[in-house]
Amino acid sequence: MTAAISVEHLSKVYGDIRAVDDISFSVESGQVFSLLGHNGAGKTTTVEILEGLRNPSSGSAQIFGVDVTNGYHKLRKKVGILPQDFEPFQRLKPTETVEYWGELYDLKLSKKEIEDLLASVDLSHRLNVLAQNLSGGEKRKLGIAMAMVNKPELLFLDEPTTGLDPKARRDLWGLITNLKKKGTTIFLTTHYLDEAEVLSDHIVIMNKGRKIAEGSPREIISKHGGKPTVTLCGAGKKGLDELGRQGIEASLQDDDVLVRVADTGEIKDWVAKLAGAGVEVKDMYIKRDTLEDVFLYLINPENQKEVAQ
Repeated sequence: MTAAISVEHLSKVYGDIRAVDDISFSVESGQVFSLLGHNGAGKTTTVEILEGLRNPSSGSAQIFGVDVTNGYHKLRKKVGILPQDFEPFQRLKPTETVEYWGELYDLKLSKKEIEDLLASVDLSHRLNVLAQNLSGGEKRKLGIAMAMVNKPELLFLDEPTTGLDPKARRDLWGLITNLKKKGTTIFLTTHYLDEAEVLSDHIVIMNKGRKIAEGSPREIISKHGGKPTVTLCGAGKKGLDELGRQGIEASLQDDDVLVRVADTGEIKDWVAKLAGAGVEVKDMYIKRDTLEDVFLYLINPENQKEVAQ
């Protein structure tokens, strides 16, 4: 099966600046794929090349086997795009907006088709409200409806939840999940690392134009993350000293003791020993590194040499 997106040794150079520096990756059909990186990492330039807005300096990028540099006219009806700075037509209703957008694709949508599309993004109750009166989350939903008007096989979502409240973000997460279930391939860029961790099947992290990590969220965390941290609430200095006598390295944070463990199965034994030594533990929890923890580690200049290896 042809990958939805195939990128091979892609570079984009502006004078002395290598905005994108020899990156390769692929996106399988039906996946939610996330391209992550801090501002200036090169992800926007990469996305703009894939959207047919810029030409690469070298390398290749294909969508459904079609080269994006000279064949994008063949892809227009297969691709939907929601840009980060999307704003709907303020004086149009959602129904009018979708009808007009469909006409730009030479599509004459029936009233039912328009209403069904808006229902799919949970806007059935806002059909006749001017776009200027929609909430931020509702405007993003309308933007996704517009991007889906041509029933694209591939949907680019650039920072789709930026500026939204927690409920609106979660509503859009559900919408993205439903689109995936229907077979749509989704290319996501986001600065919310929890969002990428929850939604993504596959991730590429960029830094200074280069790819520095790739894999599923679990694979990236497993490869680059640290050991789980056990927090013993209220164990205090006494608990720290007792763990030291057991040969277990730990640290004190306020009145809590923090221990990095390679095997969580060991916890039960040394907690029992603490209890036997009269150390009171009020509560205990385990924290594993998140994708955000790993991302911040990977882009730290002090870790670049290790990451490169």
